[in-house]
Amino acid sequence: MGMAAATIEDLLHADVLGCALRRLDGRSLAAASCATAGLRALAADPETWRALCRAEWPSLALPGARRLLSAIPPRRLFADAFPFPSPDAARGGGLQLPVRGELVSAVDVYCGGAPLLSRVEAAAAPAPAELELSWVVADPARGRAVNVSSRRPVSVDRHWYTGETLVRFAVVLGGCKFEASVACAEGSGHVTEVALAAEDADGAAVSGEGTLRLLAAAMEEPRRGGEREPEEAKRRYHEFVRRKKGRKESKARREALVDLCCSAASAAVVLTCLAAVALR
Repeated sequence: MGMAAATIEDLLHADVLGCALRRLDGRSLAAASCATAGLRALAADPETWRALCRAEWPSLALPGARRLLSAIPPRRLFADAFPFPSPDAARGGGLQLPVRGELVSAVDVYCGGAPLLSRVEAAAAPAPAELELSWVVADPARGRAVNVSSRRPVSVDRHWYTGETLVRFAVVLGGCKFEASVACAEGSGHVTEVALAAEDADGAAVSGEGTLRLLAAAMEEPRRGGEREPEEAKRRYHEFVRRKKGRKESKARREALVDLCCSAASAAVVLTCLAAVALR
């Protein structure tokens, strides 16, 4: 009679395996849970996913964001906020979701993979192009979340008036653009401001209710993973900017044509009046 093959659970205590699982990233943890039934049970431990969320987003340890891990199951929060949202969220317009209530943002700025805002003792100024940003918007009442940042910069430029370097992170959702900007002081390079804005295809600011509807729809849409998603987010951003510029130029041409027609009509009226006076 053959002996059953030993599994890793037979060799290591569950507490040791649990500590090891807490050091894995999300993809590795999900892969480990598929190996054996014992690892699946350990990987389903909420404390393991809670530790993973806090390691990925240090802002969740702040007083204002701690309750997110109680209101939203940690595994659900990671599954919602780690992948990229679908750019087609709310494009159909037929999805009716609750939009009233409190939303909580958890924001983290990284440099070289290390949290930047939580390390006030750092003396070296970061290179703006090396910054990374996570902006998790969570709805505790519905237990869902979405990350509205491209993680890596989609553009880096200088403010024309203040001289600050603006590092932009953006995702396109439902034909609108969510753009987070990180302002770095001129000279020192220290982060001075982090802001988020939403605008439609014509460059106008999206209303508060419209923003809530877009976020609610994005929370329900499937997510996108893969290492190329940051580059895809950058491509969609530049395509959005190019189309917006094209619409503005087309609008300007139409307005110029209307002005020309109005001027021509006014000139024709004046000439007609002068001719009538001259023929009397």
